Amino acid sequence: MIKGLLRFIIAVIFILSGFVKAVDLVGFSFKMEEYFSPAVFNMPFFEKFALLFSIIVVVLELFLGFMLLLKLKLKFTLSFLIALCIFFGFLTFYSAYFNVVTDCGCFGDAIKFTPWQSFFKDVALLIGLILLFVMYRKEFQKKDEYGVSRKESSSKFKYALLGIFSLIMVYIMAQGIMHEPIIDFRDYKIGTDIRGEKMKISKNPSEYKTFYSLKNQKTGEVVRINQDDYIKETKYWAEGSPWKIEDGKNESVLTKEGYKSEIVKFKIEDPTGMELTEEIISAPKAVLVFSYHPKEVPADLLQKVEAKVNAQKGALIYGISTDPNTFKTIKNAMMDGTAIKTIARSNPFVLFLEKGKIVDKQPAKDYVK
Repeated sequence: MIKGLLRFIIAVIFILSGFVKAVDLVGFSFKMEEYFSPAVFNMPFFEKFALLFSIIVVVLELFLGFMLLLKLKLKFTLSFLIALCIFFGFLTFYSAYFNVVTDCGCFGDAIKFTPWQSFFKDVALLIGLILLFVMYRKEFQKKDEYGVSRKESSSKFKYALLGIFSLIMVYIMAQGIMHEPIIDFRDYKIGTDIRGEKMKISKNPSEYKTFYSLKNQKTGEVVRINQDDYIKETKYWAEGSPWKIEDGKNESVLTKEGYKSEIVKFKIEDPTGMELTEEIISAPKAVLVFSYHPKEVPADLLQKVEAKVNAQKGALIYGISTDPNTFKTIKNAMMDGTAIKTIARSNPFVLFLEKGKIVDKQPAKDYVK
């Protein structure tokens, strides 16, 4: 009873984790790119394979999780899941300890974990899998087929279920890669009121304090003190004070959690640096064309997109990218590349707003059909 319940819980966790990433594989590949970036593992040559690695990871989570649920090939399944957990544990520990990736993407955009929460989740899963391996070890000696017709039919039924599950997951993954996620867990889903979200953020902002690392030049003593106490204690900054702030060791710490939304990063500027955000979210109708890798956009596709958006009557139109010279016949605007990736899962991508509310969004290749 206990081992069956534990097996069910762990299997469901892996299936859910794989599913929320499967619906948005492109989004998960952006997270993989972050791990390969110079700031983390410094393996930029792997960035172009991020989507492939994402598919492999999601497939392993989904199918091994489902095999565990169906109790198929237990020794193989548990062994592989343990190895997978050790791998994930290393990634999340590295992210947490060095504070280089703030969200591992373990459950996509559906559930956000801090790096340490992700690590402890992986440790708990690893312990659970090892316990299952021990509890089921006697069954490893049994053959998969027992020569009894009831067992054979049961096994065939389980493999049929696995096949059906596989086909459904392949369709969901393909839909997310070629078009838009079937289920959108992002803050930029259709129906989101960007203007309203920004008002919520401004009314309840997160608060931070800077902590300084100070070193006494005479005694060598080091203290860590927040910005308020630093100002109050004149001994730390008065003329002739032996206390000096250590370069590169200051830290900004969250002291009050405000309203959380990715919309906080929705900030659009023209090429001169003038902010356009308010103009865009206040317009009765706005059509925005996004590109996070403008140099990779085929010229003919860009031409078709610009021609079609220019035919939109009464709409405020902007082309938004990381390069001020991307668009030829519509006004160029600028936005952080990572923020664009949060909105757009294809390159380029078209977003439709009405008074700041998202009413539609489409990959450019679908939009021009």
